[in-house]
Amino acid sequence: MDAPLIDIGINLTHDSFNADRAAVLQRAREAGLVHLVITGASLSGAEQAVALAETDPAFLSATAGVHPHHASELTAATLPRLAAVLDHPAVRAAGECGLDYFRDYSPRSDQHRAFELQLQLAVDRQRPVFLHQRDAHGDFLAILRAAGSLPPAVAHCFTGSVAEAMDYLELGLYIGITGWICDERRGRHLEEVVRHIPADRLMIETDGPYLLPRTLPQKPASRRNEPAYLPEVARVVAAARGESIATLAHATTATATRFFGLNATSWTAANS
Repeated sequence: MDAPLIDIGINLTHDSFNADRAAVLQRAREAGLVHLVITGASLSGAEQAVALAETDPAFLSATAGVHPHHASELTAATLPRLAAVLDHPAVRAAGECGLDYFRDYSPRSDQHRAFELQLQLAVDRQRPVFLHQRDAHGDFLAILRAAGSLPPAVAHCFTGSVAEAMDYLELGLYIGITGWICDERRGRHLEEVVRHIPADRLMIETDGPYLLPRTLPQKPASRRNEPAYLPEVARVVAAARGESIATLAHATTATATRFFGLNATSWTAANS
């Protein structure tokens, strides 16, 4: 792909990548990706994401947060541990944080508390926020509104309706689109959603190893998603928006660069 791409959400510390992580990174480069943001979704996971990002800071960075599935592990006693990771220079956003009522792996009261703690941490440090929401739109909005003036925040892996997207855009949020849009069984509505997202508020991601694009002409036997498949997400999103892949790629890369405060000098020069 001629235009550079940034994967804003890849679970690269997942054990499914342990056997071939270096090859995964190489395939990502060959596919035209210029940067990957590794998702940190638990106390230990955020620390692992930072350690991995440190191995190639020009190509990799991280987020640091506690996913609602792990909300019960974030307390007043453990919050300083998360704060310390968030202060690391490899970390570009607070999160993944939010609410998940689809699984309810942590009690909802714990989810609310952990979400509010992390939003306050992001406000205190003026860090962008990497958000998660599933089946909890009303409570999610209420907590975001109660938090007041937030730093830039992205609704990662958005799967909701046009109305929900408009709620987020009105709050000033960015929206991240994954291979969910490539799923004809449950993601076709996102083709309409992405037409309503301004170019400067839209980003794309794989959320690998999950959400392998079903539109890939040749799917891996492992069914594992990885950054090299981000161009397929870009292709489907661009088609839905009625624009070229290059236009979509340039816009989403510029938005991700600005949102995460990345240094674009190296890939800008390579693609000029």
